[in-house]
Amino acid sequence: MENTQRMGLLRHCELCPRRCGVDRLSGEKGFCGASGEKIRVARAALHRWEEPCISGSNGSGTVFFSYCTLRCVFCQNREIRSGEAGADISVRRLADIFLEQQGRGAHNLNLVTPTHYLPQILSALDLAREDGFTLPVVYNTSGYERPEMLRLLEGYVDIWLPDFKYLSDSLAGAYSSVSGYADWALPALDEMVRQAGEPVFDENGMMKKGVIIRHLCLPGHQEESERVIRTLFLRYHNRVYYSIMNQYTPPSDRVLSWENLMERFPKQAYDELIEYASDLGMENGFVQEEGTAEESFIPAFDLEGVFAEKEPEGKK
Repeated sequence: MENTQRMGLLRHCELCPRRCGVDRLSGEKGFCGASGEKIRVARAALHRWEEPCISGSNGSGTVFFSYCTLRCVFCQNREIRSGEAGADISVRRLADIFLEQQGRGAHNLNLVTPTHYLPQILSALDLAREDGFTLPVVYNTSGYERPEMLRLLEGYVDIWLPDFKYLSDSLAGAYSSVSGYADWALPALDEMVRQAGEPVFDENGMMKKGVIIRHLCLPGHQEESERVIRTLFLRYHNRVYYSIMNQYTPPSDRVLSWENLMERFPKQAYDELIEYASDLGMENGFVQEEGTAEESFIPAFDLEGVFAEKEPEGKK
């Protein structure tokens, strides 16, 4: 698809399952809040808190995009979800950021919450490749995707890092303001698995190709997590990797209406989930140790790496 056609997708935006149909090129805003041709980015830096085969020793080259197609009440990245944090940059600048992440020694380029900027990302990747970009590309998403749009990424994305949040539509509606989450997320996962094929790792254990499905365990919903784990494993078995996450962190700056969401996920419940997954036959999995449910693990969305560094005075 040519760049003009890609940008045309913003003229009647249907990038995500909400299919708002707004003309973003004329400044209209749909559910996510993004508009215009530019891309709003809150941070571009090395990140060492992903799964070990993503972060490695050097870190993953994360690019955090502002805005989101979901409204998770427990979101740890609220500043960027709302667009409050971030700065608007051009496609050319985004391509340069990709190259700068490669220059920092990142193991990969990690696109965090990229769905609503898919056309611009594709164009930026083309520009970066022309200038020598070779890193594996990680698509780090909520899982709320249209398979038709994901097909545009074939040949661009090497590693898929989706969430699978809920099977229950009532939970998806209450916690993320979305209807039919699983109905979209499962076909989207099917497309990711089709594109990625069998997992591939290098000699240092770094993933070069594959799918890692994340599931965040929510307090009060151990049975839902069991249903999610079982559904995913019966669908994909050990053709993908699974990351069962206990890092849910209650907000410290506000009180949520759901009392269970003001607590952490119990250690015993998490241990039972890991045992449940093991009993199913899950071999390709990542588990988290205690101490990950801390706000200190949330990066600062302070525009690090977003703007080009100024050359020293006197340098031409």
